[in-house]
Amino acid sequence: MATGLCASRIVLLRKFNRLFLETIKFLLDFILHINDHLDALVLQYGSTIYAILFLIIFVETGLVIMPFLPGDSLLFAAGALCARTADQPDAPLQIGFLIGLLFIAAVLGDNSNYAIGRFFGQRALKMKIGGKALVKQEYIDRTHTFFEKYGTKAIIMARFVPIVRTFTPFVAGVGRMNYKKKFLPYDIAGGFLWIASMSLAGYALGQNPWVKKHFEAVVVGIIFLSILPMIITWLRHRFSGKSQ
Repeated sequence: MATGLCASRIVLLRKFNRLFLETIKFLLDFILHINDHLDALVLQYGSTIYAILFLIIFVETGLVIMPFLPGDSLLFAAGALCARTADQPDAPLQIGFLIGLLFIAAVLGDNSNYAIGRFFGQRALKMKIGGKALVKQEYIDRTHTFFEKYGTKAIIMARFVPIVRTFTPFVAGVGRMNYKKKFLPYDIAGGFLWIASMSLAGYALGQNPWVKKHFEAVVVGIIFLSILPMIITWLRHRFSGKSQ
């Protein structure tokens, strides 16, 4: 009986790992070719693309278990698509409406994440799926370091750092940061700056011939610039530890 249960767990774990790897592979392909995927979604769903983009931004910022969604590159690609179709009377995306809608998604997502952290706290850290932690402690620790370095400004700055932006509102909730005086105003400011800057950057540069030809390289560059603060922080900690 025990052997049968053990074998069943191994099978389930293998299925989970296979699903996880397939999901990562899909996300990598989606991120690197996000302009092509976005064009395909527009052709298939038309104006419903607004709801899809809203959902992606909300989930990335609102669910602590989904930190790998392509927020920055998605916003840039969406802004580029707005520019590319701006002269069309039935353009699928309008830059002004896009920024307003996704700003709402970003703020609602962060506030949901804050509420999850505040009301569930440490219990969420102990949850596991297939023997693996639902929320990795290393991401929480990285976000705590970010808070210690930048204070409440971290709420704004974290919007531009993948993974950290997903965990920042959760950690703020766990730490019971003052909601009205600190979290909410900084979150609104950060949400607007993030959505507007990335979307308008895509709108301004998306039609550039070089950018259109090397869109994958641009996406990789956006990702690299986004994670650069984390790399610098990691290097500082590593070398400061060696020097002691």
